[in-house]
Amino acid sequence: MTASLLGTWSRVRRSSPHAPALTDASEARTWSLSGLDALADAWVASVGQPLAGETVVFAEPNGPAWFQVFLGLLKMGAVPASLEAGEPEEALRSVADAVKARFLWSRGCLHRMRRGSPAPRDGRRVLKLTSGTTGLPKALAFTDAQMLADGRQICGDMGIHSNDINLGMIPFGHSYGLGNLVVPLLSQGTSIVTGLPPFPQAIAAGIGRWLPTVFPAVPALLRALAEADVDPAMLGSLRTVISAGSELPAGVAQAFHRRFRLKVHNFYGSSETGGIAYDRSGDASLTGRSVGTPMTGVRLVFGRGRRFTVSSAAVFTHGNRRAFRGRGKHAPADFGRLDARGELVLLGRAGRQIKVAGRRFNPAEMELALRRLPGIRDAFVAALPRRPHALAAAVAGAASQESVRLALRGKVAAWKVPGKVVVLPSFPVTPRGKTDARKLLALLAGD
Repeated sequence: MTASLLGTWSRVRRSSPHAPALTDASEARTWSLSGLDALADAWVASVGQPLAGETVVFAEPNGPAWFQVFLGLLKMGAVPASLEAGEPEEALRSVADAVKARFLWSRGCLHRMRRGSPAPRDGRRVLKLTSGTTGLPKALAFTDAQMLADGRQICGDMGIHSNDINLGMIPFGHSYGLGNLVVPLLSQGTSIVTGLPPFPQAIAAGIGRWLPTVFPAVPALLRALAEADVDPAMLGSLRTVISAGSELPAGVAQAFHRRFRLKVHNFYGSSETGGIAYDRSGDASLTGRSVGTPMTGVRLVFGRGRRFTVSSAAVFTHGNRRAFRGRGKHAPADFGRLDARGELVLLGRAGRQIKVAGRRFNPAEMELALRRLPGIRDAFVAALPRRPHALAAAVAGAASQESVRLALRGKVAAWKVPGKVVVLPSFPVTPRGKTDARKLLALLAGD
C-alpha cells in the first residue's frame, strides 16, 4: 500500500508524541507532535462543513495556524493549496477562482466560491500554486508519493535528520518550503523554528536562542546577514545553510563564508519537479561554477539547444503531457549543461530571447558579463522599454552607469552594451525571496 502524507505523519506522531514539532519564536512557545495534531483536530471540529474531495485555498502565515489548516484539510480528505498570507481578500478570491477551488479559508472563515468545481478523486493530495505566464496562478497537483519522494531526496542528499531543527524563514506553502520544511516534519519529525522577523539582527538573535541546525534560505537573506553587524558566534548552531529560490551570486556565498565560516549549499529545483540539483560540498557555490550535481533519483536528459528534461519520482503527473507510465517528466525554463564534474551549469532562461539590432539575443548572456565586473553583485537585463531594439540593465552594487558601460566596452560587441543602466544598492525581492522582475522593469521604463 502506498504511503500517504497523513499516514506517515500519524506513525511519526505515535512513535514520539512529546517530541518538539514547531516553535513559534514570536510567542516563545513550542508545540509537540501530538500538540500540533490536536490543533488540527480542533480546527476540523470548528469548520462544521464536509470538505472531502474539495480543493481549498488557504492563506496563513508560517506558524501553528498554517499547520492546523494544512493538517486539518488532509484529515478531512480535502486538497490544500497554500497562498501567501497578507494578500488582500479580493486577490485571494481571484486566485481561488482561477484554480477552480470551491472553498477559500481566509482570516478565520471558510468562504464558498461561486465558480469552483470539486477535485476529482484521482490521488491528488496537494496543490502547489505557482506563477503562470498569463499572470494568473497555475495549479500543480501532486500525489502523496510525489511529495514524499521529494522529501526523501532532500533529506537524504542534504543530510537532514529527525533530530535536526529547521529554521523556517521561507513560506511553508512554497514548493521550497513544502519540500525542505513541511515534508521533513511530517515524514520524519524534523522540527521547525519559525516566527522570526525577517531582519538580520533578529534572525541572528533567534538562531542564537533556538539553536536551529539547518537554514533553508534565499540569497537576499544571506546577503543581509553577511553585511549586517551581528556576532558570528550567534550562528554557531548551524550545520547546513541552503540557498534556493533565485540565483546565488558567488560573491554572496563568499561573503557569508568569510563572516560565519559556513559554506552555502546551492539548491536548484522547480515547483513542477521538486529538487533537481544540490551542491553537496558547497564548493561550487563559492566559485559560482554550478548549482551542484543532480539529486539522487533525478535523471536529466539534454536535448537540442541545451534545454533539458527532468524526471524523478517527485515530478508531477496530473495534467503532465510528458508523463510516461506513471513517472513525471518536465522541462524547466532553463538552458543548461553538465560539466566535467557532472555538475549542472545553468546557461540562462528559455523564452527570454529578444531582438537587438536585428540579432536574436538572450539577456542572460549580458547578465553574466555584468556580474563578472568588479563591484557588481547582481544584474538584470531586458529590452529598453521605449527603444525595443536596445538593451537596458539594472545592476546591484557599487558602480556608476558610465563605469559599467566603459567596463563592458571591448569585452562585448558594441550592440550588446546596454543603452541605459540603473544602479541600485540591492534588488527588490518578492515575498518568496526571488528578484522582483516587475519592479526592475518598471525602474528601467522610468525616466
